[in-house]
Amino acid sequence: MHAFFRARRALQLALTTHARRPWTGHRVSVPGFVAGWLTSELAPHLLALTAADTAAHVARHRRSSDLPGLAMAAASAAGSAALIASAQRARGVVDDALTAALGPDEREPDAAGLATPWGRIVNPFKLDTDGVRRDQDIAYAQGGRRFLLDVYRPEEGTENAPVLLQIHGGAWMTGSKNEQGRPLMLHMARRGWVCVAINYPLAPAARWPAHIVAAKRALAWIRENIAAYGGDPSYVVTTGGSAGGHLASLLALTPNDPALQPGFTGADTSVQACVPHYGVYDFAATSGSRASAARMRGILARHVMGPDPTHDDYVAASPLDRITDAAPPFFVIHGDQDSLVPVREARRFVEALRATSHRTVAYAEIPGAQHAFDIFPSIRSAHVLHGVERFLDWAHTHRE
Repeated sequence: MHAFFRARRALQLALTTHARRPWTGHRVSVPGFVAGWLTSELAPHLLALTAADTAAHVARHRRSSDLPGLAMAAASAAGSAALIASAQRARGVVDDALTAALGPDEREPDAAGLATPWGRIVNPFKLDTDGVRRDQDIAYAQGGRRFLLDVYRPEEGTENAPVLLQIHGGAWMTGSKNEQGRPLMLHMARRGWVCVAINYPLAPAARWPAHIVAAKRALAWIRENIAAYGGDPSYVVTTGGSAGGHLASLLALTPNDPALQPGFTGADTSVQACVPHYGVYDFAATSGSRASAARMRGILARHVMGPDPTHDDYVAASPLDRITDAAPPFFVIHGDQDSLVPVREARRFVEALRATSHRTVAYAEIPGAQHAFDIFPSIRSAHVLHGVERFLDWAHTHRE
């Protein structure tokens, strides 16, 4: 029994250690992400599990102490506590980033909203849908289920509300509107926004630029139809994570580009602000990053781009290379422990935006955060969510 207890404690200690200092290298990036992501965001649950498991073990073996197992339990508990403390730091980091970019928050502080939502975090996979109506599987273009969207709106109804367009991630090859961005959309819908989550065609069956063309078609649908759902067709902000962050950023940086609007060049595909989470920005590896170059030669060339892509094709798809002085306001969010998209890519993108754009660029580098840290409610994601709410309200108030 001691051996089994030690094995459990050793495994959790290894996961906790990795979450604090992730493994590096291309071969371990995906498993490293999964292990670090779940361990970091579920740190309170793992701390409780460690305490319960250790207490049960001690109760069963009062006369035969297992010092190595107990030492590992103490170390993993301390590591989980450190992860919780790191997650709590997100509030101050986000607040400082937004204050630097926007100025002091002029709203009355909402103590309940800013507090850690422990009740919701206890069961993070059960989302609170109270107060929100969801209209599902609306076709925004012909082509089947990959061209469907959902609309989230206040249950009591609304008129002329600002609109948030959510684009899911998944390496351009997987994912759906049902899996990502829901905590943010539910939160904003309860606060009077109308939120739209879209599917889009996936690689390798659909090759670039089918993904961004679909996102623009969805935006054109919003312009024509969202008033019927209580939204303001003249005010749309876009957001998304990972590949969705790439598509949201490219959408914001390529308004009304006829090359990306075949058959609907007359549609207005501008957006009024953009909030990408842990996005892919250096599609063409123009920054010289080895990670970006490996991604371009690997997943992009093999699965996402069309046959025989040229360097110009990658540049045309790269947010880093499409920045102009007309870019809308951005709030870029990235975790400093991201194993899939290194944080230096976000830093480079923000530097380029600030050097060129005439509009506000806020950047929050979230301590201890892995890729996809906002998929379900957690300490860290709750603080980031309130920061996004602050930015969205500011952008809407200061719209041009």
